[in-house]
Amino acid sequence: MPEPFRVTLDIRTDDLDVNGHVRGPAYLAYADHARWECVWAAGVDPLVLKAENLGPVNLETTIRFRRELRARARIDVLTRFTWEPGKVSRVVQEFVAPDGAVVAEVESLSGLLDLESRRLVADPGQYWRKYAARPEILGLARIP
Repeated sequence: MPEPFRVTLDIRTDDLDVNGHVRGPAYLAYADHARWECVWAAGVDPLVLKAENLGPVNLETTIRFRRELRARARIDVLTRFTWEPGKVSRVVQEFVAPDGAVVAEVESLSGLLDLESRRLVADPGQYWRKYAARPEILGLARIP
């Protein structure tokens, strides 16, 4: 299994709730940011996808809170794509504190939408592989 893609983030005070913990929507924003950084690192240009009438979509997202995450913390978000038969893929993201503890996990079930038919494409990995200069970052093997 390939190494996950890593992004380091600083926790912002405006992402905190009244108890001083990171709010749930902030975790989702951090996860989205890290996922897009991963896609860009793989060499996929979102504008090219759109020009080809394709758009990534999240179908389901789950947050699992493991430990407190508070202001001024620095975390790594580890992103790993897994590809399943059919029309979906999974993105698992771990939020890791400097001491190595996993403070949260965000798991998303995703697809690639044909923007004309408004339907998910079959085997989305083949499209990501086509548009990625480094598909291995997305957990996809290169085609020889």
